[in-house]
Amino acid sequence: MPGDDLRTSELAHSQPSEVRTPPDKRDLGAELFALAEELYPICRSITGNGVRETLRILARRMPLEIREVPTGTQVFDWVVPQEWNIADAYIEDGAGNRIVDFRDHNLHIVGYSRPFRGALALDDLKKHVHTLPAQPELIPYRTSNGGKLFPIIYHEWLGIERLASMGGRP
Repeated sequence: MPGDDLRTSELAHSQPSEVRTPPDKRDLGAELFALAEELYPICRSITGNGVRETLRILARRMPLEIREVPTGTQVFDWVVPQEWNIADAYIEDGAGNRIVDFRDHNLHIVGYSRPFRGALALDDLKKHVHTLPAQPELIPYRTSNGGKLFPIIYHEWLGIERLASMGGRP
């Protein structure tokens, strides 16, 4: 939750665990792919635990100086926001089955969304969902929430609508 995890300034120096010689070009692609596979699932925003985890992984490969700056600090024309960390988010049907799940893909939630727990009628849920009907297999990427919390695959949304039309509860 925003504000739950405010940090004070810290300075950490990291060095790679070993000095590495440049890899053979054939190995470089595999190494970069492995790094991308490791970094991709991490839920990152501009602050928070996902950024720290990402920097720790990168620090194993190169020297980094990592500085944490307190919330509210003015940096040029920007003010450092409160951290936003998330543990879980989902939409489930009336039987408790998760239809949309942040654990399946971290794009299923918009960063800095406010926590919500409760049941919604379909018309109310529609106000909080992003889809791309022209690209129905894709999860939309959103950088600000505009009041909508859940970017989901259009086909998943159609399933929720179908369930509701048969008298089920999203």
